[in-house]
Amino acid sequence: METIKLNNGVEMPLVGYGVFQVDPAECERCVTDALTVGYRSIDTAQAYFNEEGVGNAWRKSGIAREELFLTTKVWVSNFEGGKAAESIDTSLRKLQTDYIDLLLIHQCFGDYYNAYRAMEDALKAGKVRAIGVSNFYYDRFVDIAEMMDIKPAVNQIEVNVFAQQRPMQELCARYGTRLMAWGPFAEGMNGFFTNQALTEIGAKYGKTPAQVGLRYLVQRDIIVIPKSVHKDRMEQNFNIADFNLTDADMAAIASLDLGHGVVVNFEDPMQRVALFDIVKKYHV
Repeated sequence: METIKLNNGVEMPLVGYGVFQVDPAECERCVTDALTVGYRSIDTAQAYFNEEGVGNAWRKSGIAREELFLTTKVWVSNFEGGKAAESIDTSLRKLQTDYIDLLLIHQCFGDYYNAYRAMEDALKAGKVRAIGVSNFYYDRFVDIAEMMDIKPAVNQIEVNVFAQQRPMQELCARYGTRLMAWGPFAEGMNGFFTNQALTEIGAKYGKTPAQVGLRYLVQRDIIVIPKSVHKDRMEQNFNIADFNLTDADMAAIASLDLGHGVVVNFEDPMQRVALFDIVKKYHV
């Protein structure tokens, strides 16, 4: 399994399984399937409401805890006061583990300074192995990276062949921060699964456009967490270590970049407003 070293020396699998939008009732089954396929990195979040399913699946799998890499995220409603530390303990309980491998701040709104400090404390206490952020762009990322004692190990943002995030990757690299891609398939937008360039490149290797898109990111040292509820697609998404894209392949895919997010364009203020509506929904 291909891994990448985080800025504190922790090794993380480059390919993991994400459970965003996986129904809590289905999560245990899906994660069980993913573990059977061979995934050892699972990405969840407090706001996905399925941490329990992840915990149940790995506990029943018989896989040793040290062979797994569990990621979760602190939601905005838990940023203030002592709620951040309390929510970390709640996530530990739901995941049925003594430690979380990677803990992220989910959004760059509210008192994320307080939440990040609580995560630093959890890291020092051995409850967490690495900490980072999610959906932090440019100024907000620099803010947290410069002002906090511990530099983010990971910044999880939308990355795919249409939103390649090269400037963001260069900025994060200044702090030793790795990019982690949510939406690596662009949620099927822009004809991702039938894209001509991805299809033609895939035909050379007997691979699907999805596998080519994932391989492109992995070869750029970007962590990917593709999600599927179908075991056969989980297998396809996982089986990308047996081929390498050439420089010409990489250049052809690089030309697909639109320079902004396609699932969520955080440079669009109205999409920020829409995200606030989501935040308010869960801010209880």
